[in-house]
Amino acid sequence: MTKVSQDNPNRHKLSGLYAITPAIRNDYDFFRYAANVLSGGAKLLQYRDKDSNNAARLARAQALMRLCRSYRARLIINDDVELAKASQADGVHLGKNDGDLRQARLSLGSWAIIGASCYNDLEWARIASRLGASYLAFGSIYSSTTKPAAQACDLQTLTAARQFDLPVIAIGGITLKTAPVVIQAGADMLAVIGDIANAQDTEQQAKRYCRLWE
Repeated sequence: MTKVSQDNPNRHKLSGLYAITPAIRNDYDFFRYAANVLSGGAKLLQYRDKDSNNAARLARAQALMRLCRSYRARLIINDDVELAKASQADGVHLGKNDGDLRQARLSLGSWAIIGASCYNDLEWARIASRLGASYLAFGSIYSSTTKPAAQACDLQTLTAARQFDLPVIAIGGITLKTAPVVIQAGADMLAVIGDIANAQDTEQQAKRYCRLWE
């Protein structure tokens, strides 16, 4: 893992495309999608799977780790500290009610990437930064088909979140058309599912996103 800055042992230098796996049951299509977004330049890949059993999720996570290593990317597990530890993933992403950030830090170690969903809540972002978060995720920035009931987050919140000196991740309904204004507002990374998964060529779509940071 990349060593973080000396002033904050939990801080990682993060920027670029943060791809999230969609719900794909077929392993061939699932791993083809993952390979395409990584080949397209995604720096982080989040494994999000609410349906598979524990054995299947571990097998997929371990395979994704090998794939991420081959592309020099890092794997984040959604909402499951134990799976992150068992698969030796680079970190975990936790919602406000999905686990204890401090305990996740103790379990995974000082160099793990631990992401915190902050929704539109700057006070929770402040708390998360003190509990050991490596990055702060805000959204839904726009309406999202993945989480249609998600709380809306305005762009001003992204700008205000810069005060915590942690990478700011924007998520929710982001498209190539809206991405530049989200980055300008303060997002270091864009977490994207639908606008890549629904593209005709997922690798090329990932590349288009990555060019936004060139």
